[in-house]
Amino acid sequence: MGLFSSDSGSGSGSGSAGGDGDGGTSGSFWQDNGFIASVIIVGAVIVCLIVWLFARDPGTPASQPSTSPSVVEPTEQPTEEPSVPPATPTGRPTSTVTPSGPPTPGVGGCKLKNPDQRIPRMAPSAVTWQFEADMLIPLQQEGGPAVMDRTGVRSCFAHSPTGAVLAAMNVLGQIRNPDLTDDVLATRVVPGPGRNRAVTEARVSTTPRNEGKVAQFIGFKVFDYLPNRAVLQIAVQIDETKIASLPVTMQWYRDDWRAVLQEDGSFNGETAPDVLQSLDGYVRFRGA
Repeated sequence: MGLFSSDSGSGSGSGSAGGDGDGGTSGSFWQDNGFIASVIIVGAVIVCLIVWLFARDPGTPASQPSTSPSVVEPTEQPTEEPSVPPATPTGRPTSTVTPSGPPTPGVGGCKLKNPDQRIPRMAPSAVTWQFEADMLIPLQQEGGPAVMDRTGVRSCFAHSPTGAVLAAMNVLGQIRNPDLTDDVLATRVVPGPGRNRAVTEARVSTTPRNEGKVAQFIGFKVFDYLPNRAVLQIAVQIDETKIASLPVTMQWYRDDWRAVLQEDGSFNGETAPDVLQSLDGYVRFRGA
């Protein structure tokens, strides 16, 4: 199954938080065959030439987020005919890597009192990047994760915009690890129809693995933020020239940020991912 629905055209915006029920179809988004594949969950039909698990009727138009930005105004989305050349990644990280290693367990993250509520305009500082299977995920003492359970699933992120970004990248990175998919769905996704759908499909299919170069996080944008919900755009570098922007909704649920899946079991529902021509409007944030 796929956690990102695909659409033949590029779209903008982010999915809204989902409720309870079943639904949807899905596909693959990590394969380097175009690029919008879908971030994980478990194998399915590779419908587009893209990279992060997306599977949906190509004729379905992209929809805009159902919630209006309440804290931060969305930055301008890329046009279909951009005036700038395709973005090319630099070879250096855009965040500060902590020389002393990963965060101390049990400190910071969701345990932090009065975290900074400002929308991040620069890459979070003092970040350590670690491989989850073949993808780099960010760890920060202040923002989290502060907890890793016996299976390896990371949790406990700061109740802040930065904490939501870190939580989203950790969920996206860990859920595509076939050894962790079931545990991530059980503990890092808000209960509802989307999760039920994803769990069902995870039982009958296998999380796809990349062949060749692996997509990596390269930036993010906080599209909308409220204390109990964050609507994000996560930019993923597919190859030297291609960048996909993945819509992800996070919800503050039981004292931590958890991902919201739409009724079809995907992160984005009918909102298509963007094919970016540049990272204008995004905070550059990468580990390699």
